[in-house]
Amino acid sequence: MAPRKVHLVFSAPLLALLFLSSALMAGLAAATSNGTSADDARGRSLASPSQGGVFSLDRYGARGDGRHDDAEALAKAWEAACASPRPAVVLVPGGKRYLLKVVRLSGPCKSGVTLAVKGTLVASPNRADWSDKDRRHWIVFRGVDELTVNGGGAVDGNGETWWKHSCKINKAMPCKEAPTALSFHFCTNLKVEGLKVMNSQQIHMSIEDCTNVQLRGLSITASGTSPNTDGIHITRSKDVQVTNCKIRTGDDCMSIENGTHNLHVSKVVCGPGHGISIGSLGDDNSRAEVSGITIDAVQLYGTTNGARIKTYQGGSGYAKDITFQNMIMDNVKNPIIIDQNYCDKAKPCKAQESAVEVSNVVFKNIRGTTITKDAIKLNCSRNVPCHGITLQNIDLKMEAGDGAAESTCQNAKWRKVGTVLPQPCTSKN
Repeated sequence: MAPRKVHLVFSAPLLALLFLSSALMAGLAAATSNGTSADDARGRSLASPSQGGVFSLDRYGARGDGRHDDAEALAKAWEAACASPRPAVVLVPGGKRYLLKVVRLSGPCKSGVTLAVKGTLVASPNRADWSDKDRRHWIVFRGVDELTVNGGGAVDGNGETWWKHSCKINKAMPCKEAPTALSFHFCTNLKVEGLKVMNSQQIHMSIEDCTNVQLRGLSITASGTSPNTDGIHITRSKDVQVTNCKIRTGDDCMSIENGTHNLHVSKVVCGPGHGISIGSLGDDNSRAEVSGITIDAVQLYGTTNGARIKTYQGGSGYAKDITFQNMIMDNVKNPIIIDQNYCDKAKPCKAQESAVEVSNVVFKNIRGTTITKDAIKLNCSRNVPCHGITLQNIDLKMEAGDGAAESTCQNAKWRKVGTVLPQPCTSKN
């Protein structure tokens, strides 16, 4: 008996679906054979033209084994993404460690670029990979508009090898600069969110000469004894927002320096570290200008300082219109401090007449505990007294009830609003 002939009839939509599935599978197979993961290839295949391309480091020769330098692969992926006429993504795939020596990623780009860090970018452990001409940088973004860095992955500075050579740890070592993990220079409309930045060689993240910046959901961590490992450093930048960040380092959680205007910080947890500092300003007789700073809803645990403004003698300019409010201090050494006689030099600083003018500063709704008696310290310049200082609704007590907290003032013009404990200075000199 002859076999029956079976006729299969496909509708036009079903045929289209079959062809699409075959093309997608072929694309995934080809990408995987070239060293790109199926997940990465699927992301590119499903990206619509309006989303732009996805440029994975693995497509550009990266190994992601934590041993071989993948800086060239990152640079090539960046170059391709930056040249894309549509918004593009540079992908650092998850589950891998991409070792990098110094890398510079520059604009201008033709469209917005996102660096999606899913895996880990790790710094070379070899200090000799940095020349004495430029020891200050590791990963640098420069002159990029509409840049986003996100992905939930990690940036690991491998800083231990640098810390033990710091003159602050080993007095016999010469004092030299060390790299900043992430540097953003002359960027506009910048977003950095959802990253873990850890163990930087020195500063973890530096925002310099940038405009319209949003830093959100960052976790920044290093040993409490690591030297000069500021969490977020901001200078010569304006219109910056920092929200929902946790910072645990060996230096300032945030350092806010010259040229910073219109900065809003909220919901930041800080400690250990040196607290949140405006300054230092006026170093080496320089001019500094800082204004429009709001530090709101911040918690500090075991930090050296809480709300702090520090300036050198001999400087000029101003630090004004500053508000520290809704802050919780837990076991903080200097909860509220203005120091216009700051000195962090190998030799004592000489007394000088000029100073950065500090004015219109509000300390409001601040409570918690201090481990030193001077919970409020206003150490201002004799020639350029700080003025317009408001102390409002403050409740600071000695840790474990160990005596009564105090406040000291020199050359400060202040006023009290509401209840202020400890009692503010009896002299308004």
